[in-house]
Amino acid sequence: MPTKPAAPRNRTITLSVSEQTRYRRRLLTLRSPASVDDVLDRTLLNDILTAADLLPSSFVDLLFIDPPYNLTKKFNAATFRATSHDAYAAWLDAWLPKLVRTLTPTASVYLCGDWRSSAVLQQAAEKYFIVRNRITWEREKGRGAKANWKNASEDIWYCTVSDRYTFQLDAVKMKRKVIAPYTEQGRPKDWKRTDEGNFRLTHPSNLWTDLTVPFWSMPENTEHPTQKPEKLLAKIILASSRPGDVVLDPFLGSGTTSVVAKKLGRRYVGIEIDEKFASISEKRLQLAEHDRSIQGFDGNVFRERNSR
Repeated sequence: MPTKPAAPRNRTITLSVSEQTRYRRRLLTLRSPASVDDVLDRTLLNDILTAADLLPSSFVDLLFIDPPYNLTKKFNAATFRATSHDAYAAWLDAWLPKLVRTLTPTASVYLCGDWRSSAVLQQAAEKYFIVRNRITWEREKGRGAKANWKNASEDIWYCTVSDRYTFQLDAVKMKRKVIAPYTEQGRPKDWKRTDEGNFRLTHPSNLWTDLTVPFWSMPENTEHPTQKPEKLLAKIILASSRPGDVVLDPFLGSGTTSVVAKKLGRRYVGIEIDEKFASISEKRLQLAEHDRSIQGFDGNVFRERNSR
């Protein structure tokens, strides 16, 4: 049966047969211990348990971990199956301590999960890091439920290796519309008048309601079932790293972390077990050489959802 053509406004990133071959050649599979130069700005086609033992030590400044949640979920050719909390905790302990070795003493760590796995993730994080906060972000695409509250949020545990770490507040301020502007002698207090309206730069909180989950008409969208928004990674990378720092994502998926790191002038290493998703990552990295835009971020400040 012929494949149904995509809708005219569908901008989902896919791979042709020739592209799969071309981008597959750009992937690196580790089979022996690697140096920093071997892995910088590369996508590693490896299982996390294998790759974690072969990575160099003390070279990662920011670790972003988005593992399969404790849900039964199909990821292209592979399926992750839900299990007990104890079994999920044991799975985390099989690879998380291996990644600790790769971190610099001033590194930051972000660990993603949903409400089912959040308690287990917190316990795992507290074994190895200093837990500093829990970010909750709104997934506005969450499905409705007839006999329960709609599941429309996810958590990210924010941790550091030590009390010396990077947090660049001014890089992640939010531009919000001022509903009731306050003035002193007729002049704006802590806000600015613009042609688009009245706005104030606000400090970022641990509740993120300004994100849009990638969908078919967005140029960052892929076929990955749990793709994170580029804007989410931009917040994390800008806050917790500096230009030239190394960002590692051991569950890269379709490449969002590496792509955003590249767009923002960081070095990156991504690990992905699925060849198709790893190859899509390479295609997105190539596209980022010509387009460094991030939806919802204008290069200086983050904007609220659905604002200009």
